[in-house]
This record gives sequence, C-alpha cells and structure tokens, in this order.
Amino acid sequence: MRVDLFDFDLPDDRIALRPASPRDSAKMLRVDARGGLTDLSVADLTDQLRPGDALVFNDTRVIPAQLEGIRRRDGNEVKVSATLHMRSGADRWKAFVKPGKRIKPGDRLIFGNDASSCLAGNLDATAGARSEGGEIELIFDLSGPALDEAIMAVGHIPLPPYIASKRGEDARDRLDYQTIYAREEGAVAAPTAGLHFTPELFERLDARGIERHFVTLHVGAGTFLPVKAEDTGDHRMHAEIGHVSAATADALNAVRARGGRIVSVGTTSLRLLESAAGEDGMINAWSGPTDIFITPGYKFRAVDVLMTNFHLPRSTLFMLVSAFSGLKTMRNAYRHAVETGYRFYSYGDASLLFRSEP
Repeated sequence: MRVDLFDFDLPDDRIALRPASPRDSAKMLRVDARGGLTDLSVADLTDQLRPGDALVFNDTRVIPAQLEGIRRRDGNEVKVSATLHMRSGADRWKAFVKPGKRIKPGDRLIFGNDASSCLAGNLDATAGARSEGGEIELIFDLSGPALDEAIMAVGHIPLPPYIASKRGEDARDRLDYQTIYAREEGAVAAPTAGLHFTPELFERLDARGIERHFVTLHVGAGTFLPVKAEDTGDHRMHAEIGHVSAATADALNAVRARGGRIVSVGTTSLRLLESAAGEDGMINAWSGPTDIFITPGYKFRAVDVLMTNFHLPRSTLFMLVSAFSGLKTMRNAYRHAVETGYRFYSYGDASLLFRSEP
C-alpha cells in the first residue's frame, strides 16, 4: 500500500511532553467495531470490559539506553551518540550510532559523563560490524550484570525524538517513562499504553473479574525510525526480542475458549501475541526475535481489543491500528482526536479499539 495513505495533519502542539497526572486521568477514545466514537477517560476502562476478559501487558522495563561519548582513533576524537537497540550477547548490543558513517569496525568508543578522560566510571566498547538495517554492534569491555550496572550508571532515558527535540531528559522521566509493572529489563522505549495504569485502576479491574497476564517484548530503537519507503511493501521492520510463557499461552487460550476477549495493552503486546499465534488462533509458548509488520489486509488471530496511544502520521503503528480497525475508521477517529484536543504519542492519551467486523 502507498505510505501516503497513512498521512494526516498533526499540529505540533498535540504531541504531549508530559504524561497526565494521575496516569489514569488521560483521555481515552473508544472506537467500536462499526467505527462509532465515544469520548472517555482511561479511568472508565473497567466499564468498557466484561468479566472474564483478559488484559495482556508487556512487562518489559526501560533501561537508560542512550549513551553519549567519543570515538577515539589514531589519537583523534569525535563526539558520538549511541542508542542501544537489541542485546546480541552478554557483552554486546546492536545500536544506532550518530554519526554512524564515521564509525569503522575496530574503533574505540568511550561513553560516560567524562568520556574524554581516563577516569573510572566510563563505559568502553569496540565497534563491530554494521548490519543491513544500519545498526552497529558494540562489543563492550564489560559483560553480563557488570555491563548492565554500567549502562544504568552512565546512560540516559532515550526519549522519543519528538519529545527530545523540545526538552531534555530529566529525573521525572525515569519514573514517568516506566510502567508500574515493569519487570524484565531490556527495552529502549516504553510500551506506552501501559503508562496509563495505576494501582487503583488495577484494583477496579480485579473487582470486575478482568484477568491480567504478562508477556515480554523488549522494544527497540527501531520504533522511533520513520518510514522512508513510498510503499509499505518496501519497508523493513527491525526485529525485537520477545517471550510468551507456556503458562500465559495456556491461560489466554482458556480465556478465549470460555468466551472471554483478549485485550492487548499496547501494540507491542499485540505484535508479540500475533507472532505467537497459529493459524487456528491458538497462542503458543514463544521466544525469540519478531519483525512482524502489520498493515491493512492482515488477518488477526489472537487479539480482540486493543488499547493504544495515538500515533504519528506515516508510522508503522498507525498502519497497525488501521489494519485493526480499518483505515477509514482510524482516519476519522484521528481527525476527531485532533479537533477535540487529544494528546498524541508516548506521553499522550489513549484509544480503545474494538476489532473491525469483516
């Protein structure tokens, strides 16, 4: 499909720079299976679901994956910035590095608050091979838990570029850009639909008999990359590592078997569930990389309802929601959201999408 079909006008002031407070006070636009629109808030979620439904959350935990430092070669130094993308070994990560064209295999990279010195506390790496997707493998001098600790010490939260271009990262972001149930460290970006949940909302959902289940997809830096192709068939998704346990798969299959609905909290949970589902709709235990790219025409196997934030024009995520609810419906919904003051992107408001009828 033509990528320009997924374009729309988004005023710059609709991109949220901070989350709503409290988190569940954010707006939520319900989009029903026939395209009807209802303005709600996230706090109303309990009333939109039925006892026996199951919410599926991505429990990945964001790490401070933005590293600033220098490239050192033949006595010369150049400032570099690296965004870790996907772990590829105990001592190595694939990363998007700027300026990437100036990095060659074997270059030494020194990251930290005082990267120009030889003081302890810096994080050193050697540049490895460059992949077809543009990532450079960074081979760190540290490994395992020691590397994890060093990244926590010298790294920064990699705010989406549409926020970072307007303000810098601060101490609030280390809390704001993390779900309350984050557990498995490894994400570069937050599963942002989950940012709306509070302990109080969990209590109300529990009281209504709505189940909670967790999967893990470590969101990579590729989620920030624009679609440069003119046709969706020419766009390449970057892979992300995910895991669905056998216990979770069995529980979700039981929900479907007794007539409950699977409600994916975020596009990351949805992409992982769809990767793990068979042609018959049964969800299987699953672990590994997924580069699933969902566009209109895709037949959904596992997910009945999707809670997600509002996405940017021409993005793979707007393509995904258009596949789920229909392109015409989503263009209408987004037009309504812009006109009525909904806030977009990572810290923005939510939508609750019921899968379109065939």
